[in-house]
Amino acid sequence: MRRLALALACALAAPVAAQTAPEAPPRAAPPAPPPPDESLAATEVARWTAPEARQGVAVDARHFYAVVNSRIGKYRKSDGAKLAEWVGDRIAIRHLNSCVALKTELVCANSNYPETPMASSVEVFDTRTMKHLRSVPLGVRDGSLTWIERRGPLWWALLANYDPPRSHLGRTHRDTRIMLLNDAFAEVGGYALPDSVLTRLAPHSVSGGSFGPDGLLYLTGHDAPEFYVLRIPREGPVLEHVATIAAPIEGQAWAWDRSAGRTIYAITRRSGEVVVLRMPEVRPAR
Repeated sequence: MRRLALALACALAAPVAAQTAPEAPPRAAPPAPPPPDESLAATEVARWTAPEARQGVAVDARHFYAVVNSRIGKYRKSDGAKLAEWVGDRIAIRHLNSCVALKTELVCANSNYPETPMASSVEVFDTRTMKHLRSVPLGVRDGSLTWIERRGPLWWALLANYDPPRSHLGRTHRDTRIMLLNDAFAEVGGYALPDSVLTRLAPHSVSGGSFGPDGLLYLTGHDAPEFYVLRIPREGPVLEHVATIAAPIEGQAWAWDRSAGRTIYAITRRSGEVVVLRMPEVRPAR
């Protein structure tokens, strides 16, 4: 009887043991991207005083354009002399963040920062006369427009978000994103920023951005003296951080001088100066 009871107990236990799944092996961590090159530095070439140099600067073959909120100053590149200015309605155009010179037009990113909900527009000016030509309202978005640039058939633009107390609807600097727009300014795609850049932006966001002659995207934050160099990935939605370049600037918006190779015009906002920089070559690891 005792043997029968033992056999019955073993038989009843067998199905339970068979149904017990073995423990799954721990998941392997995804491979980490190669670290960005941190050894590069820009070289200062010249420096000009410009009271409007508080938000950013644009540049073309003969002039640079210092930008602050609802004012733009036009200066001669050869000697830094001020030639003209545009002063706008501080209510309608509240916060010009940056501009880029495209042929005879100055295309500028404007927002209602720090008001909420976040609304933005693209404002276009004639570089010859400094007259306002047209406005493209982008309406309420999930961030403030800080820069916009044409590349191929699309516009690349950035929507900035900030940590408290400048956040809105619970968003933080990590919600900063790049959007791609077609000719009708409808959003057709976009990219996220990598953690290695987002960490350096906190608690602010990206203030300036533009593609270099090497096809890489260069970004600056709110006040850090450095550029972040990013590559468009072959796959996936996150840009690749390939280098950080030290520079004698204070973040904010800036522009490539397309007439002078690897030359950038940037600003130091506290002193109201435009800084001309020679940028080093960037060779991303494959």
